[in-house]
Amino acid sequence: MEDVISIRVIADLHIHSCYSRATSPRMHLTEIARFAKIKGLTMVGTGDFTHPKWLKEMRQTFLSEPTGGLYRLPDRSESSIYFMLTSEVSTVFRFGNEVKKVHNVVLTPSIETAVQVNDILEKYGNLELDGRPTLRMSAPHLVEEVMQVSRENMVIPAHIWTPWFSVFGAFSGFDNIEDCYQDMTKHIHALETGLSSDPPMNWRLTKLDSYTLVSNSDSHSFWPWRIGREANVFDLKDVTYSEVLTAIKSKDRSRFKFTIETDPAYGKYHWTGHRKCNVCFSSREAKKFGNICPVCRRKLTKGVEQRVDELADRRTCSKPVDAHGFKRLIPLSEIIAVALNASSPSTKTVWKIYNSLIDKFGDEYTVLIEAPKNELNKIVEPPISDAICRVRTGSAKVAPGYDGLYGKLLLDAESSTDFFSKRVQQSSLSDFY
Repeated sequence: MEDVISIRVIADLHIHSCYSRATSPRMHLTEIARFAKIKGLTMVGTGDFTHPKWLKEMRQTFLSEPTGGLYRLPDRSESSIYFMLTSEVSTVFRFGNEVKKVHNVVLTPSIETAVQVNDILEKYGNLELDGRPTLRMSAPHLVEEVMQVSRENMVIPAHIWTPWFSVFGAFSGFDNIEDCYQDMTKHIHALETGLSSDPPMNWRLTKLDSYTLVSNSDSHSFWPWRIGREANVFDLKDVTYSEVLTAIKSKDRSRFKFTIETDPAYGKYHWTGHRKCNVCFSSREAKKFGNICPVCRRKLTKGVEQRVDELADRRTCSKPVDAHGFKRLIPLSEIIAVALNASSPSTKTVWKIYNSLIDKFGDEYTVLIEAPKNELNKIVEPPISDAICRVRTGSAKVAPGYDGLYGKLLLDAESSTDFFSKRVQQSSLSDFY
């Protein structure tokens, strides 16, 4: 019996187009494909198929016939990237006496089914206003309508812990998946962890054990420190839409190998805090303050760490037996920028070093995950190779993000100790007066 040869597929299935608010105007298919290839992605979501102009652009740009429910560009240099039709939608609805706001990612296998989904959703909101439309319908109603179009469609709750717009959101979410999706929960097979949480945090909730955890970038630009910063790694028999969905639904660890995660502290809502007042707290510290900002006396923006603590029924993570693995990474451009003490990952100096590594090793994931340190040292100075390896091994620290601010990679031992000691010192109200 011959061994079946599998194909390694790295997929980022949640991004946005130039038609979404606060998104790069250059976020078109050719630029997305170009940087997805540099990143090391095999597959990327189109994002925003619900927007009429973006769907029209895809019709005009893609090869006319999909390959197994996936699309490619005619340009040879970028044709290696597979596109899956995806879109994020915001459902706003009343549940009891509260307004709930839940974002969902919708996957569909063809432009034809995308058109059918749009024909239904336009009854509930203006699809032309935003690539991520706001719909006046409940989350279970969305799932029902999408699944009636095609059983090949999939709905995945997006960034499930984000404070304002998610199924478990501290300000407008639920405490249980079943409360949110009602009788349509049977169609929910996967949950997107979001940047501010990772698998171990989600493993603390027994009620999530039956769901597959997926990770995506939710990128609003094509830059390599955004696109693919989180992704899903599959080993598939064929690169098709149905193979990806089967791998997700089945929780088959031989097909769904692992997710690529940023450190959850890197996310914009990991800790509880107030950006305006420049204060942030761990879950334990925030509780001491009663979730009230000690500076302005207003309510703090509750972080994902604290929200997980509230709902968890396990004190520490206990990996479910059928859960796939994960790797924590930080975007290469950010690692270089911190190692050089550069002002931004977009500086010319950072780009020069970044490009030299890509020229040598082929793509960013290879640099971050596989490139031997002795080979890295042939291209870059030791501080940079050391930083890459520290992130790879998990020995680098991250100052947690909060209230819409990204976390910061801490490579210097002194700065790391200084940051976390200050957090401990802020456990007393007297430190603010």
